[in-house]
Amino acid sequence: MPRPFTPKVITANDLLEGDVIYFTAKDSWSRSLSEAELITDEAEAQLRLLAAERDALNVVGIYLTDAKPGTDGPEPVHFREEFRRTGPSNYAHGKQEALSNV
Repeated sequence: MPRPFTPKVITANDLLEGDVIYFTAKDSWSRSLSEAELITDEAEAQLRLLAAERDALNVVGIYLTDAKPGTDGPEPVHFREEFRRTGPSNYAHGKQEALSNV
């Protein structure tokens, strides 16, 4: 018996900058997981993945990952995706530096 489908978001990395990005309902990419489209249907997830793959000249490593609804939009389910979402593990650059300058 197949496992039930769990909600997903589409993620990848920006080809030039390397940042983690998420596919939105408006067929664009965002650096914020809260703006990602939360997909709850398996067939729709495959269609949205095909739509995201049309931008293969600007992004790399496109894939579906489990997510759950949150108060501010989708939230990661697995540690790996939480780690990717928060940026590099050192504080000298990336999202974590931007947050420390606020």
